[in-house]
Amino acid sequence: MMTASAAQAQQLVRDSSHFQWYAIALLLIVVYAYAEQAAEKRWNVVLAGLAFWLMDWVNEIWNGLVFHFSGFAPVWGTPGGSAYTILIGLNIEISFMFALMGLATVRMLPPDRNLKIAGIDNRWVMAVVNSILCVCVEVWLNHIGALTWDWRGWNAGAPWLIFLIGYLPFFVVAYWVHDMRSRKSQITVVASLAGGVGVALALFAGVLGWI
Repeated sequence: MMTASAAQAQQLVRDSSHFQWYAIALLLIVVYAYAEQAAEKRWNVVLAGLAFWLMDWVNEIWNGLVFHFSGFAPVWGTPGGSAYTILIGLNIEISFMFALMGLATVRMLPPDRNLKIAGIDNRWVMAVVNSILCVCVEVWLNHIGALTWDWRGWNAGAPWLIFLIGYLPFFVVAYWVHDMRSRKSQITVVASLAGGVGVALALFAGVLGWI
């Protein structure tokens, strides 16, 4: 049986009647942020930021598929308060937020790739700390009802799955792309992610209407 929050979120998916103009302002902020990095020729930052953003799309697609095949609920849902809901767990504000977060998180990286923090690789320290901070934000969003969780094992009482699946891979992939020595390799990874996401959206949302 479908949960009430899932039913509410499902009704909002790609319903343009809820559009708000502030979404355009948010889009321009994202474009400006990436343009600034490109102007400084920080292509590793731009590509890492895009990798981070695309990793969120991967999660949002499988989250939508969980809802489709279970008929119960997505692992996380966004039942209201958005200018536009793209997928059942992804609204336009979240998407823009992850696009900016990708840039911010790689700009915070220590310049020295080999620097150790308490004897641990600094990239892993940053990935773990940032993932924990993101989980804390999600717990608060769930607490105020902006983000809903209906599955056992994905909640504030058991946050490790949110940490391990919901966020840690985003940071790990973004840092990996950022530190690649070859621009060709960076572009290949980002293009592969973009291609996979594009095909999945075209198939599952466009053709089959599952998400």
